[in-house]
Amino acid sequence: MVIFSEPFEKKILLEMQTHFFGDMIKGVVDVSEGKIALDAEMHADLEALLLQEGSRQENLWGFNLYPEMEGDDFLEFDSLINIRPNQGNRSRGVEDPAIQKKIKEIISLLCK
Repeated sequence: MVIFSEPFEKKILLEMQTHFFGDMIKGVVDVSEGKIALDAEMHADLEALLLQEGSRQENLWGFNLYPEMEGDDFLEFDSLINIRPNQGNRSRGVEDPAIQKKIKEIISLLCK
């Protein structure tokens, strides 16, 4: 598991994808701090890592990256940690377009 708060080269993702799933990497983003945790078998493990580092639960959202894909196929909003009715999110996806946009911006800034 790795936390990125500074830009990194996309080729790192190609190496990570082989660790657990072959074509996909699980990640969790802190939309307040602008950092992401990557490379674990479960989103909950990445979430716990970010919480230990001082992130707040309400700012953490799970996603999957497909390093060999481009455009909309590169990023998928699908994680059990995203189910939080108290924040108006009742699915495994990220329902709020503003939060989706923020997540995309952070990933785009970090993953070069």
